[in-house]
Amino acid sequence: MSFFGKNIRKIRTVKTLSQQSFAELFDLKRGTLGAYEEGRSEPKIDTIIKIANYFSIPIDDLLTKELTVNSLLKFKADLTTDHEQITKETFATIPCITPKNTNDYLLYNDREAFVADMPVLQLPVNPEKDFRAFTVDNLEMSSNDKGLFPKDIVIGEHIPKNVYKKLNNGHLILAVFNDRLVLRRCYLSGNTITLRADHKNIDDLEFPIKEIKELWRIRYVFYHRVPELADGLEEKMALLEAQFMKIKAGL
Repeated sequence: MSFFGKNIRKIRTVKTLSQQSFAELFDLKRGTLGAYEEGRSEPKIDTIIKIANYFSIPIDDLLTKELTVNSLLKFKADLTTDHEQITKETFATIPCITPKNTNDYLLYNDREAFVADMPVLQLPVNPEKDFRAFTVDNLEMSSNDKGLFPKDIVIGEHIPKNVYKKLNNGHLILAVFNDRLVLRRCYLSGNTITLRADHKNIDDLEFPIKEIKELWRIRYVFYHRVPELADGLEEKMALLEAQFMKIKAGL
């Protein structure tokens, strides 16, 4: 019988790692790691090699003998400290609304368990703020081949209800109602919010502000294609420079 399960549990104890954290180090699922520790499943050889190499433990020792804390420390003197000494950057984990889960989100967006189960993006933005990602699925915010197109992703920061009326007109927002999600520019007037598309052929939508369940102000955009960021600026500058040289030559 292999001692692998007992030994990786001992390593986790020494390293003060949760099953989830340990599993992520080696691209494993937490349930898979639990099965290893309980002896219900045996790991693949490449997994054994990865773990042995990572902690500088001979494979034979990892599999054939029960390791002690002292023996672990002999294998790697800094076993209990080297992980903690590494500065680990924390990215914000952002739940993502997709075409597949939109209907469910409308029903269960106020349930923490549902939100925790949504697909996520991890991005280098402020992890202390509440963000929501949304996959664009229409052309409402496009205009003359510019703007947002299907499969682009926008990231919105949560706006509390008491701040709604302080939003500046024209801000791009994602508004959540009982029966729909609307990604448009907002214009506030009294107790009414008007949502306006950039596409010229789409009519405005108007709602009482009290009908908004959630409001997310768009802070970041991730394009599904490379956008024309320069908007022809280089070509325009080159043309102006050529015209200037002609004028200069004629003086």
